[in-house]
Amino acid sequence: MPTIEEMNFYRSIVLQPVITEKGMGQSESLNKYHFHVHPDANKVQIRRAIEALFNVRVTNVNTLRSKGKVRQRTYRHRIGKTAGAKKAIVTLAPGDRIDLIETG
Repeated sequence: MPTIEEMNFYRSIVLQPVITEKGMGQSESLNKYHFHVHPDANKVQIRRAIEALFNVRVTNVNTLRSKGKVRQRTYRHRIGKTAGAKKAIVTLAPGDRIDLIETG
């Protein structure tokens, strides 16, 4: 069983679940779940964090980075940038599932 320090570390890796129509469809049909994760986290850390936080078995982890977009703001026509993010798509073992509505 993970210690309190490990659980806090895992919570700092997995930031929040991504609840979209596409993600919910994949969770029902393919047993894949989407999460926003810390940009410096690797696949092994993400796997351990998901297994510890949700008490499930992870079979595969895919990650992707999205760059921030340049936006023009209306005040004096200044240019700003939205924040980039890292997302993890986690595949669970057959029979395991995460209820994102309750835990999200």
